[in-house]
Amino acid sequence: MQEYIDFVSNNMIMALVWVGLVAALLMSLIKQKTAAYKVVTPNDAAILNNRENGVFVDIRSHDEFRAGHITGAINVLPSEIKAHSFGELEKHKTDPIIVVCKTGQTAADSANQLAKAGFESVNVLKDGLTSWNDAKMPLVRAKSGKGKSKKKK
Repeated sequence: MQEYIDFVSNNMIMALVWVGLVAALLMSLIKQKTAAYKVVTPNDAAILNNRENGVFVDIRSHDEFRAGHITGAINVLPSEIKAHSFGELEKHKTDPIIVVCKTGQTAADSANQLAKAGFESVNVLKDGLTSWNDAKMPLVRAKSGKGKSKKKK
């Protein structure tokens, strides 16, 4: 035990860094376990969607949504969720909700808001659309008029 005390007293900065890292790790684990939502993989999200009538809620901007989104996803902006303006999402309160953003970083706030608003089963897609693309899952892309010129005869 004396060795540890000597180490800490001789390497105070390193010891503080280690204590900080351990504290951050514990806080992260506690936050994840007590969150009002569950983090799901792309495969788990597809299973929720197909077997339990899950609904994908894409919180990206309208332009990003049109560029490519998960089939059947509903586009609701985070500002609309904060204002409790759910639109067609309101009728899915008992269905599993899978919140999707670009990288999985911003979806947690919206997921917490949905859980507080009374949605029963709220999930966040781990790593967002990035992981969905990495898993080679399909996306719906808006049709653009580029390259489709009609020739008049």
